[in-house]
Amino acid sequence: MDPVGLQLGNKNLWSCLVRLLTKDPEWLNAKMKFFLPNMDLDSRNETLDPEQRVILQLNKLHVQGSATWQSFIHCVCMQLEVPLDLEVLLLSTFGSDDGFTSQLGAEEKSQPESQLHHGLKRPHQSCGSSPRRKQCRTQLELAKKYLQLLRTSAQQRYRSRIPGSGQPHAFHQVYVPPILRRATASLDTPEGAMMGDLKVEDGTDVSISDLFNTRVNKGPRVTVLLGKAGMGKTTLAHRLCQKWAEGHLDCFQALFLFEFRQLNLITRFLTLSQLLFDLYLSPESDHDAVFQYLEKNADQVLLIFDGLDEALQPRGPDSPGPVLTLFSRLCHGTLLPGCRVMATSRPGKLPACLPAEAAMVHMLGFDGPRVEEYVNHFFSAQPSREGALVELQTNGRLRSLCAVPALCQVACLCLHHLLPDHAPGQSVALLPTMTQLYVQMVRALSPPGRLPTTSLLDLGEVALRGLETGKVIFYAEDIAPPLIAFGATHSLLTSFCVRTGPGHQETGYAFTHLSLQEFLAALHLMASPKVNKDTLTQYVTLHSRWVQRTKARLGLSDHLPTFLAGLASCTCRPFLSHLAQGSEDCVGAKQAAVVQVLKKLATRKLTGPKVVQLCHCVDETQEPELASLTAQSLPYQLPFHNFQLTCTDLATLTNILEHREAPIHLDFDGCPLEPHCPEALVGCRQIENLSFKSRKCGDAFAEALSRSLPTMGRLQMLGLAGSKITARGISHLVKALPLCPQLEEVSFRDNQLSDQVVLNIVEVLPHLPRLRKLDLSSNSICVSTLLCLARVAVTCPTVKMLQAREADLIFLLSPPTETTAELQRSPDLQESDSQRKGAQSRSLTLRLQKCQLQVHDAEALIALLQEGPQLEEVDLSGNQLEDEGCRLMAEAASQLRIARKLDLSDNGLSVTGVHCVLRAVSACWTLAELHISLQHKTVVFMFAQGPEEQEGPQERAAFLDSLMLQMPSELPLSSRRMRLTHCGLQAKHLEQLCEALGGSCHLGHLHLDFSGNALGDEGAARLAQLLPGLGALQSLNLSENGLSLDAVLGLARCFSTLQWLFHLDISFESQHILLRGDKTGRDIWATGSLPDFPAGAEFLGFRQRCIPRSLCLSECPLEPPSLTRLCATLKDCPGPLELQLSCVFLSDQSLETLLDCLPQLPQLSLLQLSQTGLSPKSPFLLANTLSLCPRVKKVDLRSLHHATLHFRSNEEQEGVCCGLSANLLGDSGLRCLLECLPKVPISGSLDLSHNSVSQESALYLVETLPSCPRVREASVNLGSEQSFRIHFSREDQAGKTLRLSECSFRPEHVSRLATGLSQSLQLTELTLTQCCLGQKQLAILLSLMGRPAGLFNLRVQEPWADRAGVLSLLEVCAQASGSVTEISISETQQQLCVQLEFPRQEENPEAVALRLAHCDLGTHHSLLVGQLIETCARLQQLSLSQVNLCEDDDASSLLLQSLLLSLSELKTFRLSHLLLSSSTLALLTHGLSHMTCLQSLSLSHNRIGDAGVQHLATVLPGLPELRKIDLSVNSISPAGGVQLAESLVLCRRLEELMLGCNALGDPTALGLAQELPQHLRVLHLPFSHLGPGGALSLAQALDGSPSLEEISLAENNLAGGVLRFCKELPLLRQIDLVSCKIDNQTAKLLTSSFTSCPALEVILLSWNLLGDEAAAELAQVLPQMGRLKRVDLEKNQITALGAWLLAEGLAQGSSIQVIRLWNNPIPCDVAQRLKSQEPRLDFAFFDNQPQAPWGT
Repeated sequence: MDPVGLQLGNKNLWSCLVRLLTKDPEWLNAKMKFFLPNMDLDSRNETLDPEQRVILQLNKLHVQGSATWQSFIHCVCMQLEVPLDLEVLLLSTFGSDDGFTSQLGAEEKSQPESQLHHGLKRPHQSCGSSPRRKQCRTQLELAKKYLQLLRTSAQQRYRSRIPGSGQPHAFHQVYVPPILRRATASLDTPEGAMMGDLKVEDGTDVSISDLFNTRVNKGPRVTVLLGKAGMGKTTLAHRLCQKWAEGHLDCFQALFLFEFRQLNLITRFLTLSQLLFDLYLSPESDHDAVFQYLEKNADQVLLIFDGLDEALQPRGPDSPGPVLTLFSRLCHGTLLPGCRVMATSRPGKLPACLPAEAAMVHMLGFDGPRVEEYVNHFFSAQPSREGALVELQTNGRLRSLCAVPALCQVACLCLHHLLPDHAPGQSVALLPTMTQLYVQMVRALSPPGRLPTTSLLDLGEVALRGLETGKVIFYAEDIAPPLIAFGATHSLLTSFCVRTGPGHQETGYAFTHLSLQEFLAALHLMASPKVNKDTLTQYVTLHSRWVQRTKARLGLSDHLPTFLAGLASCTCRPFLSHLAQGSEDCVGAKQAAVVQVLKKLATRKLTGPKVVQLCHCVDETQEPELASLTAQSLPYQLPFHNFQLTCTDLATLTNILEHREAPIHLDFDGCPLEPHCPEALVGCRQIENLSFKSRKCGDAFAEALSRSLPTMGRLQMLGLAGSKITARGISHLVKALPLCPQLEEVSFRDNQLSDQVVLNIVEVLPHLPRLRKLDLSSNSICVSTLLCLARVAVTCPTVKMLQAREADLIFLLSPPTETTAELQRSPDLQESDSQRKGAQSRSLTLRLQKCQLQVHDAEALIALLQEGPQLEEVDLSGNQLEDEGCRLMAEAASQLRIARKLDLSDNGLSVTGVHCVLRAVSACWTLAELHISLQHKTVVFMFAQGPEEQEGPQERAAFLDSLMLQMPSELPLSSRRMRLTHCGLQAKHLEQLCEALGGSCHLGHLHLDFSGNALGDEGAARLAQLLPGLGALQSLNLSENGLSLDAVLGLARCFSTLQWLFHLDISFESQHILLRGDKTGRDIWATGSLPDFPAGAEFLGFRQRCIPRSLCLSECPLEPPSLTRLCATLKDCPGPLELQLSCVFLSDQSLETLLDCLPQLPQLSLLQLSQTGLSPKSPFLLANTLSLCPRVKKVDLRSLHHATLHFRSNEEQEGVCCGLSANLLGDSGLRCLLECLPKVPISGSLDLSHNSVSQESALYLVETLPSCPRVREASVNLGSEQSFRIHFSREDQAGKTLRLSECSFRPEHVSRLATGLSQSLQLTELTLTQCCLGQKQLAILLSLMGRPAGLFNLRVQEPWADRAGVLSLLEVCAQASGSVTEISISETQQQLCVQLEFPRQEENPEAVALRLAHCDLGTHHSLLVGQLIETCARLQQLSLSQVNLCEDDDASSLLLQSLLLSLSELKTFRLSHLLLSSSTLALLTHGLSHMTCLQSLSLSHNRIGDAGVQHLATVLPGLPELRKIDLSVNSISPAGGVQLAESLVLCRRLEELMLGCNALGDPTALGLAQELPQHLRVLHLPFSHLGPGGALSLAQALDGSPSLEEISLAENNLAGGVLRFCKELPLLRQIDLVSCKIDNQTAKLLTSSFTSCPALEVILLSWNLLGDEAAAELAQVLPQMGRLKRVDLEKNQITALGAWLLAEGLAQGSSIQVIRLWNNPIPCDVAQRLKSQEPRLDFAFFDNQPQAPWGT
């Protein structure tokens, strides 16, 4: 085509385009608004011809450039009905760069320039003012014109626009104001404002006009509007601008709206004039005059900055950007002072430029009524309006999503699209999540039946690129023209004019909302083939909102992970597969990858914000398995601290918790919450603890919470602290609490509740049956209200404690435990039973500390408490009771039934009041301790309970009442401690004090503590005179009273005037002075009580005679005069007396003075000088006492700092002990000392340990023994112990014992040792322990040692003894030069014991040969047997323990059998812990058959079984002298037991029978019971599987046995059997019935049988079922058993009452030494008290008491 034809063709195409657009001018106007957002559609153009107006508009579009023109052409072809041929021509000609020809240039030039560029000028040019007017105008006229221009421009901008949405949909403009709440914020300038620091108040909603209350000039000039994404911040900003343009905000003459997303593009520094006029709207002329007017009227200027969170700080926090600097100066008033500034921002870190006084307003979205209002406005009069409301009302998930205004709009759009084509309920099913809302929105905005997949993915790629680079504004070069047209057509993009300076502007594009950009980016990631799953998973992350505190700018991809999770839902797979053009497998793999990442995140430990974001992601997936995993992985304690939470957040959390089985604790601390947030928790039965702490929570919040609480079936703890709830809000909660009977704890701390509100709350206590704690602290109540609360505590049967201290106010309750049977009874009966049980068992603790109580309050409180239950503790410390109030409380103490403590500390008590208090409590018999310290403001009463108050179930009441009538004695006297410390007491106060204390002495053993006072010497002397009048005290503490040395020493006279005084402990320098009665413990200073010794005249007399008195004097200058005075004072002291002295240094003169005084103290039993420096001369002075004082029996001088002298009583014979240990004697010194031994008159002991001696000294000791006839025993250990001790007797000792250990003898020492032993004829026993003697050396020793006559015992313990073997050890014994009478071998103990008799009697050779003829042994063994027959002809005892007889082909057994055949005199044969085979056992029994003299046979722990019993049963009757047999632990069954019993009946002389730990059963017992041996002394059958029948048959057979001494039936079943002895057992010493299931009934008859056993010493009844009844029976027989020493009652069911009854029985004169009561149900404090009163009661795990000698 020639150029003219081409030009004509373009002209025809242009004409066609003009004609097409002339038909739809509204569409063209909308597109002009989109592509030229700041262009004014000049009203003058309306007068033009329609075709001319279209041409003018097209020219304006064309001059914007090719990108804008091409995008417009694409929109024409997409949205209008364009013929196909015309569409092809338009796209080919104008839709590409080639079609953008210069042909149009002529037409453009034909237009006037003013008209051509009219659209590029600022809106003020449409106002009709002539810019050419030059005459001078006044400032006011210019300003008025500019303000009118400003308002007109805003009116045109919002003329046909939905505020803030950019949505050109054909619906009515919908705007519903969101919930606005004021907040007080303390903005820290260096750190910025953290969201956690904002304390939001819950009041009435804030209206738009209330945001700027100009009537209060002193209010903040800066307002910050905070809200999450989608809450409508930008919409509200534009709404304010629109309302101002319409004249509603008449308080402002000028309003400027800026967006930080555009201001961030400015890099140069700006003045305020440039910001207002260059970037917003310029005046027609004289900028300075207009600006000056604005400055003068700044209080009528409003500047709105949208998106403060998007403000960039490119130069760091200390160097903000240009616009932020300008914003900061506006906020602080350095620019345009007085103007109003408003900024919108998402929650997070706010810039530091905000002033601290800035007002904070929170946007909290929509509540239920607002959602309904929005839907009504959106659908207006459309028929689908009712359907939409029904859908929202029936679907809670969609309703919770609509709490976000942006999502509410999307939901309405989707419902509008879905309702016409779906049945009721089906459309809302397609909108379960936020992601699917957006999916349906895309479908709704797309052409019917056609989804533009390519365009969606390409636009999503643009969105993702923007998120990654932080870009929200795009230009024409960033987006391809078709995509711009696609976004404009489908309402996905919005456009606006971007100005960066005067004359610099261009059109910018952005997604209609940031969340839409995130959604499209997620679509691209999930559906685009360009993205693999590895890249995809990098975007599935959780961002902590706490990080926002330090970030200068918030991230743009907060919702991207949520959308990715939502698109991973199976419901979205068809949609994604369509977008991916059929790549379903690829889409499925990506979805699975997202779910897998979420599973990994679900198992991690996350912070609160991340937990919320994870819940959103998991909820979006709609995967039940993933939701269950997430719910189960949440911690038991789930805290949310200091970040904002919306109703949608809580609804999502509730959805996830529905998949959890275990309970959970939710703690919201410092989290700004919307008032209707609790509604999201309705029906969440997984919540066990729910706690809110926020100033935002108010009455509306409480009302919403009251509706949710009854639906939480598992809720046990409710906390609502630090809120602004008033009486109205509390009234809702009080009505709701009774509907939550499962509640166990309720807290209303720090809510500024009034007195009446607090009283209203406590009214619900009776209606909460499981409540354990009610916390009403920090609520400022008055004293009268506190007394009302005390009355509630007294009258409410479940209250166990009321604690009030300053701000604290806490009720602790003890709900009754109900059995199943009680729960099934009628409510009336249950209530009466509950009241009865509460009255019987309830104990109340009342703590009213620092509550400003006065005397009249005390009177009211006493009257109140006298009507109440038993009191565990009453604490009134820190009040204003003073003397009179304290006296009243002390007098009432006995009537108030206080069980433990009354505290009146810090109540202004004076010294005068102390006397009154002492008199008041003198008649209170339950008082255990009174501690008064005026200096420390302490006044504490401690009480003790009687046994009947501590324990005792009601079902035992009748039995115990009858028992108490039978017991003649009263309750044991209790200990009472009176501590009057640091009270400033002087001597003048003592007489009055002692008079007041006199009434307390008769109530119990008294402990007095006067420490820390000012008694002085006068007071000490006066007190010594008054003490006898106070009776028998237990202790008296006079520490820290300023006593002189004379006064301290004078206290020793009290030993003769006070019978109760046994110990006087004095530390002079530290002024510790303690007088006390008898006590075994030593920690007097730390313990709070001193135990009492048991009463009883007999024992008291014994105590007076035998228990020594002691005087311990330390830290005292011991000069001769003082020592003389001390000894003179002690002369009249009853004995025995122990004197312990300690000082820094004791001079020789002082020591001589002390030693000279010793003969004047005949009662002295011990003198100890410890930690006392002595001179080198002191040993000679001490040694001289042996001649000066004949009563000295031992002098122990360990060092020059420690010396002890022991004295004998007048009844004791003389005997002196000497200690020379730890010196440097060596072998030579020791030799010299041993040579002198015969000349030294020592009759005690000589200690020569640690003197560096060797084997020479040990050998010399052996050689010295013949010359020392009075040596009784000597022991030497040359190992690490290094001991060397010699013990003497008073007369010549016939038998001597020598023990040598670790002496490391060498072979050359053996002959010398044998010689010494041969010469020591009086030495009868030698023990060699690890002395390095081998078998060869031992054999040599036995062969060389010889004596004229007598017995000699040798015990050798060496490591080789456990592996030498029986044959080797017997071979050693065969070498002895004397006759062997006893052999004992134990391999485990590595021990060989041999007894020799001298001289050796030679055997008849013919008899030896005859015995050897029967032995089928080898040559070597035959020779050994021969030697043994000769050596062991007189053998009477053979013991083999834990040796192996199965080695060497049974040679040992054959040898033993042969040996047994020759031992005609053997009396004791013991084989234990052996591995006996059947053949070995047969050989041994054959040998036993020839031992006619055998008296004792022990085969225990051999497991011989029934086969072994069969062999023995044939042999036993043939042993006429057999008296003892032990077959314990031998695996004998009932059959073997019966056979054994038949054989034992024939053993007429049997005295001891031990068959324990065999499964004998009742048949064996019945067999034995038929005919027990007449002389039986001991019967042991523990753990023999006996039942009641077998045990009773044995008891009947033993009844009246004259020889029986010991019986053991432990660990057998005696349940139901009545073990009873009717006849006397005169010699029975011990009975063992441990773990026999003996109960109270069985024990009654058994206990009565004990009186028939006059010799009984030990009763073992531990690990049974004995209770207090059995203890009572036993307590009654204890006084009748004169020889009983030990009773073991461990692990039974005896309570404190039973223990007290046993103590009563002991107090009546029993000689018993210990009763074991460990592991019985007795409280520790009760056990300690009983132990202090009766030391013979032992509650410890370990038995530390001396046991009775059972075998003697």
